Amino acid sequence: IAGMERFAFKGVASNLVTYLTDVVKMSNSGAAKTVSSWFGFTSLLPLLLAPFADSYLHRYNTILASSFLYVAGLVALTTSASIWARSAANQTRSTTFLFCSLCLISLGQGGYNSSLQAFGADQLDEEEEQESSNNVKSSFFQWWYFGVCSGSLFGVTLMSYIQDTFGWVLGFAIPATIMVISIAFFSSGSKIYIHKQVENMGRKPLLNIIKSITETLSKSVSCKIALPKANDVVELELQEKPLCHQNLGAMGILDKNLKSNTNYMFENTKVVLRLLPIWTMLLMFAVIFQLPATFFTKQGMTMKRNIGSNFQIPPATLQSSITLSIILLMPLYDKVLIPFAQLITRNKKGINVMQRMGAGMFISVIAMVIAACVETQRLKISRKEAAMLGSNTETVSLSIFWLLPQYILLGISDIFTVVGMQEFFYSEVPVRMRTMAFALYNSVFGVGSFLSAFLITFIEDLTRSKGRNSWFSDDMSEARLDNYYWLLTMSSTLSLMLYVVLCRFYTSRKNLDNHEQT
Repeated sequence: IAGMERFAFKGVASNLVTYLTDVVKMSNSGAAKTVSSWFGFTSLLPLLLAPFADSYLHRYNTILASSFLYVAGLVALTTSASIWARSAANQTRSTTFLFCSLCLISLGQGGYNSSLQAFGADQLDEEEEQESSNNVKSSFFQWWYFGVCSGSLFGVTLMSYIQDTFGWVLGFAIPATIMVISIAFFSSGSKIYIHKQVENMGRKPLLNIIKSITETLSKSVSCKIALPKANDVVELELQEKPLCHQNLGAMGILDKNLKSNTNYMFENTKVVLRLLPIWTMLLMFAVIFQLPATFFTKQGMTMKRNIGSNFQIPPATLQSSITLSIILLMPLYDKVLIPFAQLITRNKKGINVMQRMGAGMFISVIAMVIAACVETQRLKISRKEAAMLGSNTETVSLSIFWLLPQYILLGISDIFTVVGMQEFFYSEVPVRMRTMAFALYNSVFGVGSFLSAFLITFIEDLTRSKGRNSWFSDDMSEARLDNYYWLLTMSSTLSLMLYVVLCRFYTSRKNLDNHEQT
């Protein structure tokens, strides 16, 4: 079911930058900022919706309700593409309708993804989950991600080809249909699911606090206080009689509930703040994560894409190499890397989750170094060919397959960092905050997407001054994406170094609990 959702989402998102530049006629930087901002909005919504899913709604009901919003957004997007295909006369109205469609998809996914993954984790047998030797929880997240990547692979490869060849209406209609099928498939298993209920105190902390405060104020206001007469003052003081004779036993209970719920909120805040430094260091990885769907795709459009005389590779299809590398290499992670790491570290898991995330961050830095070198070479060939022909050409003779190493390395980094992030946040939050754990994981990519959009805006304004072309010029022969990639390389290296320092001082929740018990 998660794979079907990824098919639908990647079928839209992977080639969206092409749709915005070719159909909606946005600039390269404008399309990249729009896609990054949409990714950010989509990824941050679970952080806002997860507390309500954890506190007020059952996860099963949240998944169903979000699915219908998701489908409504996909249908609206298909309708928007149909309007653009017929006529783009009223561009303002059509663009507004397009953005509303994307917002509906974001709202649907906001409640869907984190709840679905938490609901899937709920299906694990609690006794198996407690047996560390089996690593059930770790395997669940790893193979969950394997299924998600399988759906992404088919979504990227099939839908980008259909959209470039047969049009955008069919290219958006198929993901909508797949999402409808996934709802039916999910609903068919209702009778066999394990429905875990959280404790009542933890379910509605915010509502309980408001209710406690309201009832306490109500009791205080309704309590009629009469001033004692002068000759009664001594008697009242000696007898320690209350000025109000109303029974306030209920107020004691309310005060206890208020303190309990306040402590609950305080503990949740402490959990989030304790994770904040690690969360911050992962942001640059999330910025790099935006490149395959934005500038990598625009690079590919300017490179030699022919296979034979008739077939051209859709640039967005290369994003499938990320998911394909994950699908092919993830089994090797279990069968080769982990046993080898166990021999070296003497750790049952081979490497811990912090080391796993750090390894992925390091590989992403290597990917950016290669991306910068390839882009430098592309620009050299472009200028050389322009000098020979006397004018700039739309494409250069450099093959698009030179982009493959950076895609594959990002896929390998995903195996380490993305899977590690899911396990890290899930393990480091209390049971009552499990949906919030996945929201925290998604929020890394959400804030990272907005950070990417901010960087593009800031760098574009800075480099476009004094009449020069910006680094993100629409003329790809004049753009300087290589400089942008080198900047990301240096920023990611700094984040990795700070991450290593933080890891040395970080204490896991399990160790904290053991320390408190002793």
